[in-house]
Amino acid sequence: MKVVNSIFLAVLIIAAVNWGAIGLFNVNLISMLFGSISDVIVRIIYILAGIAGLWAFSFFGKIDDDDMSRE
Repeated sequence: MKVVNSIFLAVLIIAAVNWGAIGLFNVNLISMLFGSISDVIVRIIYILAGIAGLWAFSFFGKIDDDDMSRE
């Protein structure tokens, strides 16, 4: 499960950086990197980013568990 969490967290960070670049510079890094290859690949990356965002909700429960074990 730790590997899945790490993968989804990495995808979530990449998505956040991409949205920051879109907001600040109007540059879509994902489309720029993969757009010439295939629109399907870009769409898959966006779907994975959405799933990673939903998966991140599970991290809230883990934060509470970690805080209780330290006390």
